[in-house]
Amino acid sequence: MAGELARLRAEREELDSHIRMLESQLRVSPTAPASRAGEGDVAAGTGGGTGGPVRRGNGFMPADMIYRYSRHLLLPDFGVEGQRKLSRSSILVVGAGGLGSPVALYLAACGVSCLGIVDGDDVELNNLHRQIIHKEAYVGKSKVKSAADTCREINSSIKVVEHHHTLRPCNALEIVRKYDIVVDATDNLPTRYMINDCCVLLNKPLISGAALGLEGQLTVYHHNGSPCYRCLFPNPPPVAACQRCSDSGVLGVVPGVIGCLQALEAIKVATDVGEPLSGRMLLFDALSASIRIVKIRGSSAVCTICGENSVFTQDDFQKFDYENFTQSPMSDKRQV
Repeated sequence: MAGELARLRAEREELDSHIRMLESQLRVSPTAPASRAGEGDVAAGTGGGTGGPVRRGNGFMPADMIYRYSRHLLLPDFGVEGQRKLSRSSILVVGAGGLGSPVALYLAACGVSCLGIVDGDDVELNNLHRQIIHKEAYVGKSKVKSAADTCREINSSIKVVEHHHTLRPCNALEIVRKYDIVVDATDNLPTRYMINDCCVLLNKPLISGAALGLEGQLTVYHHNGSPCYRCLFPNPPPVAACQRCSDSGVLGVVPGVIGCLQALEAIKVATDVGEPLSGRMLLFDALSASIRIVKIRGSSAVCTICGENSVFTQDDFQKFDYENFTQSPMSDKRQV
């Protein structure tokens, strides 16, 4: 017992030493100008609200935040600057289902400045095997409310914005323009095309994931020269080729795996750390536990949305009938 206590004390002293070093770096960092008392505080955001994103300054990071994110700060490739960038980022998660659950949980825990969640559905009992952000007590209640409450319980220092409606052409531009990055956690075709077009029009990077059955995939669209969704799929596939988990099923952990990777890609894009999956697509097979990464073709010069001669405007977007284009419904019950 005495040996164990000595070991724990030594670990605590080592961690305290790291914290003191990081505090010193934060106070003298040339990229973070000194601020007046109370300004630029990383904890300045509120834990709730339904307004727009909160931007945080570049100043001193409080000791409790240094301790909270100390494992991030100790990473050589992430460190203080990575956490600073993350703490100034605003990210919108479209869909609080099987994909959106781990995305929202990890982004909240990692300390983004503002996390927006948009969904028009209520929690159902058959969601709970995969949509881990929800609890039995929230069955029959708003998914956005359930997800936001859970995120605030995890991290009360971030701002969580609740959008209690389905994302549609009539409201998408107003919502998406408030955020730096968008995560597509939906599973229906018209919504995928709509989110892509909206992000291109507003010049937002899009983290796109999908999970069905025992397989999943993800990529980053419209970022660092990567193509948009329409570059790869200018025309929607036949309706018979489009499946949803409500028809074909999904193993609960599969969207969990893809959602975690979507959160990772969002963090990489927000912090400029590592190499995001721009121009590449990750393919996951749960049965063989295999992951493949394939190169996808670049942006199309003749793309009707992002091509150099595109004439698609925001007015066109709001009038576009995505359900007719894909011959499939933009259902409220669309999350994986």
